[in-house]
Amino acid sequence: MNTASEVLELSPVVPVVALDDVAHAVPLGQALLRGGIRTIEVTLRTPAGLPAIERLAAEVPEIVVGAGTITEVGQADKAREAGARYIVTPGATDRLLDDVDATGLPYLAGVSTVAEAMRLAERGVTAMKFFPAEPSGGVPYLKSIAGPLPQLRFCPTGGISVDNAGRYLALPNVGCVGGSWLAPKQLLAAGQWGQVEALARQAAALG
Repeated sequence: MNTASEVLELSPVVPVVALDDVAHAVPLGQALLRGGIRTIEVTLRTPAGLPAIERLAAEVPEIVVGAGTITEVGQADKAREAGARYIVTPGATDRLLDDVDATGLPYLAGVSTVAEAMRLAERGVTAMKFFPAEPSGGVPYLKSIAGPLPQLRFCPTGGISVDNAGRYLALPNVGCVGGSWLAPKQLLAAGQWGQVEALARQAAALG
């Protein structure tokens, strides 16, 4: 996998997960795979983020692991060293983008306005994250920018659920959506991997 556009094609839903316990990483990855989900975005919002990426990359190589909530210079390189195969940022500053570019990994940089999307397009980026999707206008917003920016495709994240994911995925400029509903903290804490698999299967069927 060499491009951000390929990230958009991995699964219709990208599970966005903030892990509190590194021990949950491997069984979670295995459950998602059994349900038909081929990728996971592990955020760096918790101390378990980087070691969880390392465990997944080493022990569940069939799932493509991304590192999310990259907000500071240096984080992307640490994620790459841990085994992340793509990077996700909530926003896009020039300094952060330069740093992420230097890793050589594909990335989905976050945008929420036309101006931000056009700035990324000037850098040659055509696949990006739309965040926070629902508060930023959701489906109607993405519909409205498909005309003037037909070359751009998005992974909407933020406020996406099983109830509205299908409406996003029906848009021509949406490749996948990001959502946290596939791995609820209560299921992880209880080790209910069968239920996680069922949620993954339901999400995979949206594609």
